[in-house]
This record gives sequence, C-alpha cells and structure tokens, in this order.
Amino acid sequence: MLRSTSPARRAVLGFLAGVLSVLLVHQVVILALSSAGLIQAMPYSMRPIPPLGVPTVVNGAFWGGLWGVLFAFVADRLPLPGLWLKGLVFGLLGPLLVNWFVVAPLKGQPMAGGFVPARMWPGVVILGAFGIGIALIYRLLQSRVGSR
Repeated sequence: MLRSTSPARRAVLGFLAGVLSVLLVHQVVILALSSAGLIQAMPYSMRPIPPLGVPTVVNGAFWGGLWGVLFAFVADRLPLPGLWLKGLVFGLLGPLLVNWFVVAPLKGQPMAGGFVPARMWPGVVILGAFGIGIALIYRLLQSRVGSR
C-alpha cells in the first residue's frame, strides 16, 4: 500500500473501493449463488429499506463504502502476507462478524444464522469475496490516483 497517501485521500479511495466492491463483487457473488439455486437473495435489489426507504443495493453500497474506509486505514497494519489475504481476513473479521452478531439481532434474526452451517456459509462466501474485492480495488485506485 502507499503509506504516503493523505488520510483524506485514503478515506475517499477506501470509500470508493467499498462501494465498487459491493456493486462489482458482493452483488455478483449473490447473483451467482442465487442463479445456482444456492440462496434466495436477489442481487441489485431496489426493495426499500426502512426507515428512509433507501433501495437495498444503495444501502449496501453506502455501508460497503464505510467498510472500505476502515480497510484503507487498517490494511497496512494487518500482519498478513498478500493483499488478497488481508482483504479476505478483513471481510470475515469485520463485515461478517458485525452482520452475524450486531445486525442480525437488531433485525430480530438469530445470531450467525442460528449457527446452522447451511445459513452461515453464504455470508462467509459473500463477505469474504467482498473483502478481497475491497483490497484489490483499493490497490487499483491507489495505483491510478493515490499518488497524484
């Protein structure tokens, strides 16, 4: 990663990486799993999310952007070899665990899919891929605009 990037630029690039990872990776993985009949979720859903009525995909892209900002500030500190591995671990230790243990209970759903493997593995696949997507897109954005 480029440590010389200013904090503001790092945050902007991280946000963009997170948004793009939701749109280009997260949703495509959902599409693939849904098309294969493995999950029932719909990709790129425009279903409104209460209380503001924001479309599901827009809500996901916003939160993905915030996760991207966090990744931009912790990536250099993760003691792991390889960018993709940093992204994978980030996706599994950040968004996945928060989704399982914070978001699901707030929505009245069981934590971690009730610890039923059939309900747990899609999140692992989707958010692991999302994390890898953030890492690779962040690196690409840094190489294109990060040092200017």
